[in-house]
Amino acid sequence: MSDVIDVVLEQWRREGPDLDLSPMEVFGRLARLTRVVESAVDQVFARHGLRQGEFDVLSALRRSGPPYTLIPSELSAVLMMSRAGMTNRLDRLEAAGLVVRSMDPADRRSFRISLTERGLEVIDATLTEHAANLHRLASGLSAEDTATLSRILRGMLEAHA
Repeated sequence: MSDVIDVVLEQWRREGPDLDLSPMEVFGRLARLTRVVESAVDQVFARHGLRQGEFDVLSALRRSGPPYTLIPSELSAVLMMSRAGMTNRLDRLEAAGLVVRSMDPADRRSFRISLTERGLEVIDATLTEHAANLHRLASGLSAEDTATLSRILRGMLEAHA
């Protein structure tokens, strides 16, 4: 079965036969797949009133376990983002009633971010639908293919870390 990447590669083989474009085949398909996955994921998040970054914050808090509380520097480190970017996300989540900020009793210069009861409900519902959506998106792969692809992608990421 041929796709648009095959067409592009065939055109380049004709115009630049001396070029090795085999990586283009991989990365072209990865780019197209990324757009498909991002769109499907964004639709799930939108149904729950979230954006990707907000989901990331709520997920980090949920994964931290009870009492679902982290300080901003911990959130920034887990999400690999600046404190300034984190502040905007936290403002939106707090306005939506999904998180609450409180002073850190151990350090009065800092505060804690905690999931509210509503935030816990939203992240649990969103995560349930998100997991089902990812399974649907990966349904064309066998368990063995999934493990192999994951191993390959991990290796590629490690090579560029």
